[in-house]
Amino acid sequence: MAATVIYGKDLARELRNSLSHTLERLKGKGIVPGLTVVLVGDDPASDSYVRGKEKACLELGMVSNTLRFPESMAQDGLLELISRLNLDDSVDGILVQVPLPKHMDTDLVLRTIDPAKDVDGFHPVSIGKLLLGQETFISCTPHGVVKILEKTGMPLAGLEVVVVGRSNIVGKPMAMLLMQAPHHCTVTVCHTRTLDLKAHTLRADIVIVAAGKPRMVTADMIRPGACVIDVGVNRVPDASKASGFALVGDIDYVPIAEKASFVTPVPGGVGPMTITMLMVNTVKAACLRRGLAVEN
Repeated sequence: MAATVIYGKDLARELRNSLSHTLERLKGKGIVPGLTVVLVGDDPASDSYVRGKEKACLELGMVSNTLRFPESMAQDGLLELISRLNLDDSVDGILVQVPLPKHMDTDLVLRTIDPAKDVDGFHPVSIGKLLLGQETFISCTPHGVVKILEKTGMPLAGLEVVVVGRSNIVGKPMAMLLMQAPHHCTVTVCHTRTLDLKAHTLRADIVIVAAGKPRMVTADMIRPGACVIDVGVNRVPDASKASGFALVGDIDYVPIAEKASFVTPVPGGVGPMTITMLMVNTVKAACLRRGLAVEN
């Protein structure tokens, strides 16, 4: 059988259309949510991602402010900047693009952001609330994956989910989200030291791969009819491309697409949902900071 391909860009468009109605109502109250992104250094992938955020903000009529600094920026200068943004009432959401230069303490930088403006969902307060099942800002990529899973129409309660990857950005929050209400999945988290990864993935109803290794999960590791979500985005050499490289995910897409029930492509799968959920979080922050009800 051939899998149903879930294009995140289509779902993202639906969610942004819904979000635009909320923004119109906020505009009627004189509120225009604002997102400030801080980019330190000139990493091409980070720059591309930031430009995508700017574009999404502008298309929705939100305020977008990107502050760019050289890699040599001192950590104290970045911390001082964040402290100023925390106090700036025109800023609803603050996002510091990672990875940061090696001379910076990423954990310290992220902890400096006001949790009320932590639209990336990386602050320890946000992660702690997520662990406890409390209302909070949810990390954008895991949140986007959940929206994709809900779009499949599968009853998620009780399903076996294997998450491949244990990063603070995707793997860990992904597991926390799915094991809690309203999803109630049984979740196994695998990583580079997992013994016999294939044994785990073969029993899974849903496999979510966020390991950062091109095509590491192959078709023989997926049972027929499983749902496979590919979070990875990797550049691999490709002489047929003008750029000299192609973008591939963490799964061997073509043979898996012939075996799975649902699958996400790379590009065009999870990526567009990440930016969309950032927009959702920014609007949520704007509402919460003003004591307004948050529309889901």
